[in-house]
Amino acid sequence: MRWIARAFSLAAAATLGACSTTPPPVLAAAPPAPVATPQAETRAPVTILVSIDGFRPDYLDRGATPNLNALAAAGISAAMRPSYPSKTFPNHWTIVTGLRPDRTGIVANKMKDAARPDETFTMASDDPFWWNAAEPIWVTAEKAGIRTGTGFWPGSNVAWGGEKAKEWPNELTGGVRPTDWTQFNQAISDRQRVDMAIDWLRRPAANRPQFVTLYFDEVDTAGHEYGPFDARTTAAVAAADAAIGRLREGLAALGQPANLVIVADHGMAPIADDRVIVLDKFSNVDDYDVVEDGVYASINPKPGKTATVEKALLGAHGPHLTCYRKAEVPERFHYGKNPRVPAILCMPDDGWTVVLHPPKHKVEGGAHGYDNFAPDMLALFIASGPAIRPLGKLATFDNVDIAPLLRDLLGLPAGQNLDGDDAPFRAALGK
Repeated sequence: MRWIARAFSLAAAATLGACSTTPPPVLAAAPPAPVATPQAETRAPVTILVSIDGFRPDYLDRGATPNLNALAAAGISAAMRPSYPSKTFPNHWTIVTGLRPDRTGIVANKMKDAARPDETFTMASDDPFWWNAAEPIWVTAEKAGIRTGTGFWPGSNVAWGGEKAKEWPNELTGGVRPTDWTQFNQAISDRQRVDMAIDWLRRPAANRPQFVTLYFDEVDTAGHEYGPFDARTTAAVAAADAAIGRLREGLAALGQPANLVIVADHGMAPIADDRVIVLDKFSNVDDYDVVEDGVYASINPKPGKTATVEKALLGAHGPHLTCYRKAEVPERFHYGKNPRVPAILCMPDDGWTVVLHPPKHKVEGGAHGYDNFAPDMLALFIASGPAIRPLGKLATFDNVDIAPLLRDLLGLPAGQNLDGDDAPFRAALGK
């Protein structure tokens, strides 16, 4: 009601002024009250680890990746060597632990353990029993008081260090997970995955993650279905790059500086019907169990059949397949000492397929899991952000060096007894 009273007062003053010979005084306007301007938050940099599954480094040369190329130009990049076997789960776990698969215990996408002969590990297994041999970096960070959030990274849904009861309802005792984590679901779009991470970073500083992971799978899926050189695979590469663009835009809108470390777990090789080796043509497949076949065959002889199986399998079979006892796998693979590695490993050349019986379907598209030194298996690496000097392309390095880099970016102490170190990145980090 104040404006009514003021209007009445002004009207009365005007009337009195009209009856007087003295003009009314002119009043100076009061200065406007100061308006408080909210101060923009100064955000500390976060570290974001992104996996684009199956992304070969030469995919950057197809004119489909403006965001990834911009990040590479502003930071560092390389063709990164995966660990053997160049499969998804072993390499994702190596990237976040700094240990090769022979030491992490995640030696394959599918594996057996003599301690649990009735169980088989698959990519859906979240029992800590399979994972507890190597601590992932989000657990190290959480123990140090650094809040973490993981989106779909293989193994990040596991209560690491815990114990899961064998009997229903399979209660879990102990273990550490990221503060925020999500279970993998391929139906969740790239947009939703990126928006989830941005929403985590939109929180107040007290409950905002300082380390985030993201995972994109469409490049690997297209590479398997169509092969690495198909136009549809290039379209998937462009879609993944668009997701990186959305992430960059979201970070910019928040004013959130970030050190981005973008990796792949492996590359992709073309496969074909005329590059297939069938085991039952030169061995009695009833004498052994095959844990996995395809890009390699991992084999356990049945009881009493070891000598027979070794005689049939060990050594070279033509120019494209060699079978080894696990203890005799060439040292450069750093593979074969873990008890989960089967007794015999048959390793074909890059792009060849080894199977138990003649395949029922056409062999085409792409595959990975081969010799990790093969050019087709090389993986993407880009790092860019306020902590990274723009030094351009680096020499090829092993992916066991990524975990030490992440430790540097997060301010964690150097890991003890790791298989890698931060040597490839020291100049870029100003060390």
